[in-house]
Amino acid sequence: MGNTFGPSDNIHISKPQTPVRANASPIAINCNHPADARLHKLISASLSENTKRAYMGDLAHFLEAGGELPASPDDVALYLSRFADKLAVSTLTRRVATLGKVHKANCWPNPCQTELVKSVMRGIQRTHGGNQHQAKPLCREDLFLVLDAMGETRRDIRDKALLLTGFAGGFRRSELVGLNWSDVEEVREGAVITLRRSKTDQTGVGRKVGVPLGRTRHCPVRALLAWRDVAGNIGQAVFRPVDWLGRIQDTRLSGEAVPIILRERMVAAGLDPTGFSGHSLRAGFATSAAKAGVASYKIRQQTGHKSDAMLGRYIRDGELFEGNAAGVLL
Repeated sequence: MGNTFGPSDNIHISKPQTPVRANASPIAINCNHPADARLHKLISASLSENTKRAYMGDLAHFLEAGGELPASPDDVALYLSRFADKLAVSTLTRRVATLGKVHKANCWPNPCQTELVKSVMRGIQRTHGGNQHQAKPLCREDLFLVLDAMGETRRDIRDKALLLTGFAGGFRRSELVGLNWSDVEEVREGAVITLRRSKTDQTGVGRKVGVPLGRTRHCPVRALLAWRDVAGNIGQAVFRPVDWLGRIQDTRLSGEAVPIILRERMVAAGLDPTGFSGHSLRAGFATSAAKAGVASYKIRQQTGHKSDAMLGRYIRDGELFEGNAAGVLL
């Protein structure tokens, strides 16, 4: 193969003389010319690390399953039918999108745009669409039960701040653990938290989120400042690991730690953690706000959702019992 760039970087790959198979590594990078290296660096920076890892995983799975690049419509259709009962619909949809990107980037005929592949995907969605996993929302009432069950150790103080900040800001877990103390500004009304980068803002334009002082026993701003008083402004990360001796580490808490903490705290409060994940705080905020009658555009202002359609499932869940016809009759 000549100078090539990996599909994980979403850029051009010189078409191989023979199909790329699993043992041929479709992601090899051979930058022998300075201009190639500069080009690769720029294009690689255009994608988040999560996106790159997702592309890598998608392509690796397709190739390990016997697929080749470039792929034919039959190859993709057979791959989808083989894993229709084994993988989530959302995962298969992303795999198709990844394969489509690779073929478009290389000016190969795109098998994912053929009627055969589209028909197979429609069949999978009709058959298995109802089984798609969605994180259960941790709504306000259950969040308060979780918080009430906590003590006053350093880990307790951190976890209160973590859960309340994640809920009140409607943050994704990556946004939550990515916060630095320089992103938190204390103001008269509460705190202004600046998200430097997020899933929908990979270029780093930034977005400010207002977290007001709470009116209940669980105020997110007071909880965050209490954690700052205990942890000190060591390093940049707001949320950091706390070991079993209560020692605060000078590293950043990982995104994977958020759902683990959430589920452990739910168990401690006597709640079933099944189906809850790091997304449950964000989903819980949106659902609870909808139940409270908050306008959808105000919810989106907090969560950063681009449209009501993207927010729709939370709104629907939150309004299930608002003006419910059965409530009038029974």
